[in-house]
Amino acid sequence: MSLYFIALLPPQSIQDDANEIKQYFADNYNSKHAQKSPPHITLQPPFEWDGDKLTDLKECLQKFVMGRKSISVTLNGYNAFAPRVIYIDVVQTPELMNLQADLMVCLEKYLGIVDKLGKSRGFTPHMTVAFKDLKVNHFKTAWMDFKNRELHFEFTARNLTLLKHENQRWNITKEFDFVF
Repeated sequence: MSLYFIALLPPQSIQDDANEIKQYFADNYNSKHAQKSPPHITLQPPFEWDGDKLTDLKECLQKFVMGRKSISVTLNGYNAFAPRVIYIDVVQTPELMNLQADLMVCLEKYLGIVDKLGKSRGFTPHMTVAFKDLKVNHFKTAWMDFKNRELHFEFTARNLTLLKHENQRWNITKEFDFVF
């Protein structure tokens, strides 16, 4: 069994900016864990999947994107899940919220993949820049530093990305392009 998750990744230029922010947290607040994955918006949190059935997962995702349009995504400012997580805020458009909800239904119906925690608390799209190893006292200082910082990016998400946990990092396994 391996760990996978499904996400939207921004274009490389936005990833570069987000990685600079992650590096700032590593340098100034000793929070490095967010650097173990490319900047992303999680649609399906990590789940275990048998590598022998990877074709089934890929086929399901390929079918899911068929007939789906690319969606506009807006990143606007910062937000937090106190006391450990600081993230780039993602505007909750109907298109993004519906994409995530539809993906959850598809994964559960066809593959039995269920995000129990997500079902109980709902979907808050975000792009994490510091978490897990961000100490509570550093969180308070960092949040005071970031809560009023301005940030604004817009991009078109043209595909879903499947990532796999390997060698202490999350690596891109396959991208599934939206049809148009």
